[in-house]
Amino acid sequence: MNLERNTVLITGGSSGIGLELARQLIGKKNKVLICGRSMEKLEKAKSALPQIEYLQCDISQMDDCIRLVHWIKQNHPRLNVLINNAAIVHVSNFYFNDDALNEARQEIETNLMAPIVLCKLLIPVIEKNPEAHIINITTGLVYAPKSDYPFYNATKSALHSFTQVLRKQLAVSEIKINEVLLPAVDTPWHKGNPPKIAITVQKAVEKMIKGLERNNDEIRVGGVKLLYRIARIAPAFAFKKINEVH
Repeated sequence: MNLERNTVLITGGSSGIGLELARQLIGKKNKVLICGRSMEKLEKAKSALPQIEYLQCDISQMDDCIRLVHWIKQNHPRLNVLINNAAIVHVSNFYFNDDALNEARQEIETNLMAPIVLCKLLIPVIEKNPEAHIINITTGLVYAPKSDYPFYNATKSALHSFTQVLRKQLAVSEIKINEVLLPAVDTPWHKGNPPKIAITVQKAVEKMIKGLERNNDEIRVGGVKLLYRIARIAPAFAFKKINEVH
């Protein structure tokens, strides 16, 4: 993948992985667009990276997805790279949590349905431009779920499956489909309490970019490579080990 002089949309681009990805892509002379729910975070990102253009929206809402796509078509018709990065998580116990169904709905809408919707609505824009790519960000937890995340694991596993099917079905088009499977990364996502094995956001994005430049369909970052191998031969052991991580 040529990672220079593209027009890139990063969902959830105002902090963490998304913001660092924006920073590194801007350094490669790409035009970077971001979206997010928090206007405060978007403005802070714009202050840190003045080259960014942004739209405030909640991609878990269909109307906001449609508004985002309209903004792209009207203002950035040369969009050729979509990075579905935005995700939310709830740490909870399904049995004891009275709000579990509401939390499940929120995660499904944000982590799974939003990428599906944006893929469908933006393919007509992306495929008109050279170097067309859709990049879905998932996690090593698709191989061995963490028991603290009753819905996050499931949404990302579903996105992993959807991405594989999308790659197969879009083989007739000029659009390349990539998936980045991340390990634990030290971002605000962990609310100041990242696991000891977490890698820095800079390192995670650097490895992601190297994988994209090599045209890898699936980019397993850091410890995900080992987890993938263990899960294939000893899934119960992989599940046990991933749930011992604190």
